Amino acid sequence: MTAGEGISDRALAIAAKVEAFVRETVAPYEADPRRDHHGAPTDELVMEMREHARAAGVLTPHILSDGSHLNQRETAVVLIKSGLSPLGPLACNTMAPDEGNMYLLGKEGSAELKARFLKPMVEGRVRSAFFMTEPAEDGGAGSDPSMMKTTCHLDGNHWVINGRKTFITGAQGARVGIVMAKAEEGACMFLIDLPDPAIRIDDVPNTIDSSMPGGHATLTIDNLRVPADQMLGEAGEGFRYAQVRLSPARLSHCMRWLGACIRAHEIATDYANRREAFGRPLIEHEGVGFMLAENMIDLKQAELMIDWCAGVLDTGSLGTVESSMAKVAVSEALMRIADRCVQVMGGTGVTDKTIVEQVFREVRAFRIYDGPTEVHKWSLAKKIKRDWKAGLA
Repeated sequence: MTAGEGISDRALAIAAKVEAFVRETVAPYEADPRRDHHGAPTDELVMEMREHARAAGVLTPHILSDGSHLNQRETAVVLIKSGLSPLGPLACNTMAPDEGNMYLLGKEGSAELKARFLKPMVEGRVRSAFFMTEPAEDGGAGSDPSMMKTTCHLDGNHWVINGRKTFITGAQGARVGIVMAKAEEGACMFLIDLPDPAIRIDDVPNTIDSSMPGGHATLTIDNLRVPADQMLGEAGEGFRYAQVRLSPARLSHCMRWLGACIRAHEIATDYANRREAFGRPLIEHEGVGFMLAENMIDLKQAELMIDWCAGVLDTGSLGTVESSMAKVAVSEALMRIADRCVQVMGGTGVTDKTIVEQVFREVRAFRIYDGPTEVHKWSLAKKIKRDWKAGLA
């Protein structure tokens, strides 16, 4: 079965509507000047686009009206289309970290937590943030979640949380937060309302990427009191819930940025066919034509890798190994594609006259999101060793 085969007509129809909306309505907003200090779209711009998405029937398109989700293979065809513009996921409410947060709450949240926190997220009325990564200077958790320093303890009918977090995407301006902390029982997850006076944003640095409202904040949590009924599940189960979220969220990054690279390749192809040098269009020079040909190959391989991993997740598997493989293969392929698009377009490729320059920056950061390539390879190498040892037994 190739990518796309076996996808329901319903999902294909949703994907077609999303594509038309992103190309016709969202793409013109790419030149909109409403940006924050590091180039990310303001919430005013995001909410304006979402009103258009709501009217077009493509807001949160991967979650159906009855609250059920498209399966992962179907989600892929929709999210790829939403990614055709860096603004598309924001407009359609399919962006990170909200898409992953909605998935987790949909799977594991109580009816009360869903009504209070999930519903406004699905409706696109609020943004959310996922509080896990901690500052390196504190020796906190990054790719190794076992290094978590943020603590929580029970005080009456509240949990009290203290710690520092960093690279918390969208924290500035978010209204819903999922906070990870460790108790004596182990890791815990909490749903919180934002902003909260006990959470102080210390810094929102300028970063290489600029597609995510609110940036990637560093913040301090100082005696944050959270009602006990806002814990997700039971104390000590935080890492288990993180695993539920991890593989689908990792894969949906691949989906969205594949869409962006498809569009970047379209732009570079158009440029190469129109621009002439040395007496003929650039496309007729092998150095340029071969780069675009290699893009075709990498785009198809990325699409197939996403579809394969999504199919594994649809069996009910956590897909930890498969999603690590997909994350490495897709992020590295997309980096090659984005780099070639810049190269094909020469000087124009490094300007903001098109989205190609932004896609290059975003995809470079994506090689680090949800685990750097090297961490995933290390994890895969450990599995290879385990399998080898098991074969000797």
